[in-house]
Amino acid sequence: MGLIPVAIMLALFLLNTPIALGIAMAALSFFLMSSGLPISSFIQKMASSTESFPLLAVPFFIFAGTIMNHAGITRRLLGFADALVGHTIGGLAQANVMLSALMGGLSASANADAAMQAKMLGTEMVRRGYSPGFTAAVCTCSAVITPIIPPGIGLILYGFLANVSVGRLFIAGIVPGLLIMLALMLAVRLRAKSRKYKPTRVKMATGRELWKAFVESLGALSIIAFILIGIRQGIFTPTEAGAMTVVYASIIGFFWHRELKLSSFPLIITETVLATAVVMLIICAAGAFGFYMTWEQIPAKGAALLLGITENPLMLLLLINVLLLVIGMLIEGTAALILLTPILVPAITKLGIDPLQFGIVMVVNLTIGGVTPPVGTLMFTSCSVLGVSIGEYMREAWLFFVALIAVLLALVFFPTIVTFLPDMMMGK
Repeated sequence: MGLIPVAIMLALFLLNTPIALGIAMAALSFFLMSSGLPISSFIQKMASSTESFPLLAVPFFIFAGTIMNHAGITRRLLGFADALVGHTIGGLAQANVMLSALMGGLSASANADAAMQAKMLGTEMVRRGYSPGFTAAVCTCSAVITPIIPPGIGLILYGFLANVSVGRLFIAGIVPGLLIMLALMLAVRLRAKSRKYKPTRVKMATGRELWKAFVESLGALSIIAFILIGIRQGIFTPTEAGAMTVVYASIIGFFWHRELKLSSFPLIITETVLATAVVMLIICAAGAFGFYMTWEQIPAKGAALLLGITENPLMLLLLINVLLLVIGMLIEGTAALILLTPILVPAITKLGIDPLQFGIVMVVNLTIGGVTPPVGTLMFTSCSVLGVSIGEYMREAWLFFVALIAVLLALVFFPTIVTFLPDMMMGK
């Protein structure tokens, strides 16, 4: 039956069918048309997709991020970011970008970061005279940083699908995440200078003010160190790190900040379950769809097709990036990651491209798709919160797109940006 399920899936996406439902219906069509497979196999394949220990990290880190939002950790990180960059041109926008980098080690979700930034900082930026379009662009594009700096859910899923160490992926994401932060801060400075957006602080924070902000945010910052040191020293696996982070964040919230209350946990659990359900439903549907692709040998055929175009590793990587940018504009990033990893990884490994480098490139690339029309979930999140039209957003966001693509190309042309830190900390 070839590519009929793929055509059905794309048609459903064009009709604005929810991602998980579109993938599931396309997979179901394969089982309905296949004479050698019972229809019950469809349900079995969906259910068996969740039978993976590494995937436990997804709900754990979502749970931990939700606890941190209720424990006052985000507010303290904002104070620290403002102390660092509030004196610069467009200080509040700069703090917005830096907060995304600090939140990368906490929320693990770009969508969660975009929603939080738009609600907490976006409305304040508009109140202080920033244009709504510029504000939406900053909140949206800075959220690209969050899934790259560990622990990112996209990194966990890629490691699971490509059989790459999640611990190495976590460490590999640190430098690219910081590069994205610096590139976006440069874009903010250029735009803020032309618009004459003022700093939030009259002068640079003094050493005493910086130290005070640092101490107040130390509980939050220690969580990032806790995750990385624990994985590096082999105290726990990346999956176990999610559970340990829930415990550690709860301790910080109850006993250090003393803002986390037992009465908040019903709401925290509800938010966690809803966020986890969205991701896991896509994983279930993609598991059944992945069985169809394996049965029809689509990954092997896709790899052969790519290798037939070129056997130059750099050219292949550039072609794949163009493909991913287009797909990222049409399909939600998590779904695209789950569907494409089994197809692309065999092709890049045959040409000697490091799957570690490719994983970071792929997650960055597909997350960029979330800030662009027509299906950009990060874009829709920020624009809906701030009441901004897509046209107004696009007029303000193009410079940020340039910054993001520049970093993506750097990761493609200079793989050591990705690999040197995990090689240094964990060995090859």
